[in-house]
Amino acid sequence: MRTGTKAFAAFALIFFLTPLLRAADVRWPTKLGDWAASGEVTAVGSFSSDPAFAPVVKESGFVSGGSHTYIGENQTAQLTLYTFRDSSGAYEAYTAMKALNGPPKSTTTLLVSGNQVLWIRGNVSLPKEVTEAAAKWEQSISDGVASPPIAGYLPTHELEGSTDLYALGPAAFKQALVATDQALSTIDLASVAGFNSHAEAMFGKYKSGKDEATLLLIDYPTPQLAELHLRHLQRALADAKLTTSSIERKGSLLSIVLAPTSPEYAAKLRAGVNYETQVTWNEASQTATDPPIMSTVAKIFIATGVFMVVTIVIGIAFGGVRIITKRLFPGKVFDRKNQIEVLQLGLTGKPIDPSDLY
Repeated sequence: MRTGTKAFAAFALIFFLTPLLRAADVRWPTKLGDWAASGEVTAVGSFSSDPAFAPVVKESGFVSGGSHTYIGENQTAQLTLYTFRDSSGAYEAYTAMKALNGPPKSTTTLLVSGNQVLWIRGNVSLPKEVTEAAAKWEQSISDGVASPPIAGYLPTHELEGSTDLYALGPAAFKQALVATDQALSTIDLASVAGFNSHAEAMFGKYKSGKDEATLLLIDYPTPQLAELHLRHLQRALADAKLTTSSIERKGSLLSIVLAPTSPEYAAKLRAGVNYETQVTWNEASQTATDPPIMSTVAKIFIATGVFMVVTIVIGIAFGGVRIITKRLFPGKVFDRKNQIEVLQLGLTGKPIDPSDLY
């Protein structure tokens, strides 16, 4: 066997065995309530067999998948667990899977927790204890990181089922744009949305009577990046001749209402966005408070009294030393004749003598 063939075989072996090994690493529960596990865990290579979703699978950071069957009360449930690099990728795949499978069914449950997505499928409606046990197990093996905050920004009122779609990159963004509104699929917004600046997007399709619109939220790391991409998106909407669409910025979040039936409905959707800007100061701080006025006055009097006492003591000490010195050494230390000069008017005929002062 040639060296190149050996290398290719080794690569292929690693590629196909890795998902199976990772699936085996997950410790599956032996029971879900009264339902017992049956058979072996089967490795799953992707969360979608549709070739059109291959870029989304790669973008979401799919790591591995495994499937296990549980039996109880002559019924079966198929649990499929998908593992991703992080919670953002898992949430992107979770919303994409909702769009793929359509509105939720009584026999199907799709759960996301941290970096794990769990798909539960039964031949009949599953007992509540089984789904609760499965959800608890999923939480215990996930990384515990919350889903992206932007997922909670969309208004829930009048939101059509399975149209709340999350995108952390251009692949899921394009798929979400098509899934929410086929008429918008020709607009090239993904290239100017700013995913190279770590932007995140959330779609939602809304309908109320005759009114309908698609709400697109794009969150950026900073308000400066949001302002920059706001201008790019405005030009893209103008080029697409979507004159009814509108875009606004609030902090680092852009809200874009695509093809609304009326300006009033667009304003209503934008007003329902659950987003508030916050300023965080994480440096140590102190609260400045003024002392009581009586305490300030008392301190002034005490300081003045101390100053007066010190002045008197120093004055007495200086005067006492001078008097004692003059008594003990008259004319030798202080007031020596050769160092004294006194200005006298000399109005009398008596000669001026400096010693007259003593």
